[in-house]
Amino acid sequence: MKNKVYYLLKKVPRGKITTYNELAKATGLHPRTIGIVMSKNTDPVKIPCYKVIKSDGTLGGYSAEDGIKKKIELLKKDGIIIKNNKIDLKKHLYTFSKS
Repeated sequence: MKNKVYYLLKKVPRGKITTYNELAKATGLHPRTIGIVMSKNTDPVKIPCYKVIKSDGTLGGYSAEDGIKKKIELLKKDGIIIKNNKIDLKKHLYTFSKS
């Protein structure tokens, strides 16, 4: 289960994000289960869990050191625009039907 989620997450290209719901649809898991899997990620360099946000475009959580501040920093470094603590899904959403 965890390996499939991480495998898919690594497919999200630079400049794109995905949602807990998109990962859930692609794996058959519940979105909350995806959140639990993300929170247990021990290698955020190889497994870019910062690219997972909520379906409404808000950032959600980030369990790595420095929390949401670090998530925002990494997203901006990837070229993701954040306005009013939200990301434009029309511009940045990656869905797994493309992979």
